[in-house]
Amino acid sequence: MTTMSDFAIETRGLTRLHGRKRAIDALDLALPRGGIHAIIGANGAGKTTLFRILLGFLSPDSGEAFVLGRPSATLNSEDRRRIGFVNEEHSMPGWVTVAAVLAMQRRLYADRWDARAFDTVIASFDLSPAQRIGQLSRGERAGFNLALALGQAPELLILDEPTLGLDVVARRRVLDALIDGADSEHRTVIYCSHQIEEVERLADTLVVLERGTLRNVSAPDDFCARISQWIADVPFKGPDAIPGLLQHRKIDGVHHYTMLDADTGFADFLRDHGAKTIQTMPVPLDRAVDAYLTRNHAGPAA
Repeated sequence: MTTMSDFAIETRGLTRLHGRKRAIDALDLALPRGGIHAIIGANGAGKTTLFRILLGFLSPDSGEAFVLGRPSATLNSEDRRRIGFVNEEHSMPGWVTVAAVLAMQRRLYADRWDARAFDTVIASFDLSPAQRIGQLSRGERAGFNLALALGQAPELLILDEPTLGLDVVARRRVLDALIDGADSEHRTVIYCSHQIEEVERLADTLVVLERGTLRNVSAPDDFCARISQWIADVPFKGPDAIPGLLQHRKIDGVHHYTMLDADTGFADFLRDHGAKTIQTMPVPLDRAVDAYLTRNHAGPAA
């Protein structure tokens, strides 16, 4: 039985402990159906743990998780047919052939198999049906896995670092294939990557996790709009305590401040501390993410 919901995934007070560490900490997250939602965070932020709970591979210590309106802990075989999953391992038995894996996938999803989606993706990769999986490069396995996942016509596609370790050519092919194959109003893509240029290219929504807690849900442009770069000629070391400071570097005697949610009042703050000149400029997404995720380490560079 399928339960309809406005959300592709939803968590309420979701908590998962790894020993004494809270891998997921009282997480409340709701992502609507449709579009591509990117989840980012430093190593240990809880991204993979979240995916494993959503897929029913792990149980939470407390709280709830729902996938396509169904509790993740009780997903049945029919529910799982609606979900595609690709991770960075791209693991399949090395001895089996490409043709055998494809035939099995077609049988499993015979009632919903999307040959056009599969063919569109796989056309970017030079695979022979007789090749064994162990003979494929990492990029070829990634492309094959993505093609198989899209071929099953999933309502929800979860991608956990699908381009990790790929060369530039293979990464571009996988991303192009994903864009072509994910162009459906009936599909939701949850995408996790440390490659911010991929996130910038793909994502409609940017989700930031930090130590298992939710720090941001917005469009990438809206996230960037919160972060700004200020360059000020301030005598000596400048002010000690700066609310909203993400990063501070001193380059050739000039202070560079990366700020969160700073407005024109910050310019007045700098002038009050002796700033002779002040410039401000926007920050691109990769630098905004880097500054935000490393803000607890803010300090002047040597």
